[in-house]
Amino acid sequence: MISPEEIKQQALKWWTPVLQSHIRGENCFPRTIDRIGKIRSGDVRQQFEKVQNEVEMLLRHSKGETGIGYLVEKSSYNFRRSGSHELPNRIIVETLEDYLHITGKKKEWNVFIQNLKRVVAAIPVLKQWALSNTSWLMKGDIDWTNIILVCEYFLSKPRPDLYIRQLPIPVHTKFIEENSFLLQSLLDFLIPEHVRDTKLKKVSERYFLRYDEPLIRIRILDKALSFQNNIQDMSIPISSFRSLNLDCHRILITENKMNFLTLPDVPEAIAIWSGGGFNVSYLKGIDWLANKQIYYWGDIDEHGYQILHQLRSYYSHAISIMMDEKTYRSFDLYAVTTEVASLGELSLLNESEKRMLKLLQTTPFKNRLEQERISQEYVVDYIKHIL
Repeated sequence: MISPEEIKQQALKWWTPVLQSHIRGENCFPRTIDRIGKIRSGDVRQQFEKVQNEVEMLLRHSKGETGIGYLVEKSSYNFRRSGSHELPNRIIVETLEDYLHITGKKKEWNVFIQNLKRVVAAIPVLKQWALSNTSWLMKGDIDWTNIILVCEYFLSKPRPDLYIRQLPIPVHTKFIEENSFLLQSLLDFLIPEHVRDTKLKKVSERYFLRYDEPLIRIRILDKALSFQNNIQDMSIPISSFRSLNLDCHRILITENKMNFLTLPDVPEAIAIWSGGGFNVSYLKGIDWLANKQIYYWGDIDEHGYQILHQLRSYYSHAISIMMDEKTYRSFDLYAVTTEVASLGELSLLNESEKRMLKLLQTTPFKNRLEQERISQEYVVDYIKHIL
């Protein structure tokens, strides 16, 4: 036989649907619990006292006794050996008030109602958002007044091109950052066409605000391409880098910063360094790079080939340099042992690169040659002959 505590646990499963029904203006009561535990003839005969105690407990806490809560509907059962008995058949929760009493959710309900009214009165379309975000509306410590101010500003100007500190909203500087998860949920709903990238987590990056961007470092490898005042080495924000279209034919990208700094002169070429390693992702989707001959030089190890594969997913014509077996054999004295990773198939590697990667993966030791271990003399000679 179901107990009062089990009724509460079952009713708690209705909590979100009850909130959603209110948002839609629907009345979801009465609701019933039909599966309350079947009583068999043997139970009545052999465990009469236990069954009686369970029924008495159920009735004692019911609406019939307390004036609020669940109702116990009874039916007459006839058992061959013990005769007729009036036993509980199902549980009925008649009203919202009964439900809130059973679940102990009165306080949360009041907070929910207050916040829902405030949000929908200010921005009516958020009624639809509320259906999928009831949990936010039950929080009593959210400053909805200022949250709404931020939302209203972005509705009026969805791409501010300002730093958070510069936004003309009367909230303190840290407010948006401290409430970023809630604001992300709201703004994704309100201005979905003005989300820069759904993978970005920070509000400033996600919603076309200015932020402290990653820097792309550029080295001019052909003096004829030098910037004003013969500048040959500079770092610029990635947004500025995207808008460039340098008059060069070749672009060299290195995994390691020192190797980038010591690349030799190359005709019609520049070198770029986006921060090393998998920060090569910053170079994704830059239109003017698509028309340049791109060369990538990384470590001869699994991660080096993984980064090469990643770069080729952006620019399929990228060519690897000094990541071949000849280079490895020339400096394998300096190779070190590292743990073999499980990378899956790197389908964008060419056949020689796949063979080199397989060699590394099947070699129990000396399976990593960092590009810093390759001599400068070799680098200069290699680049001279291929470029």
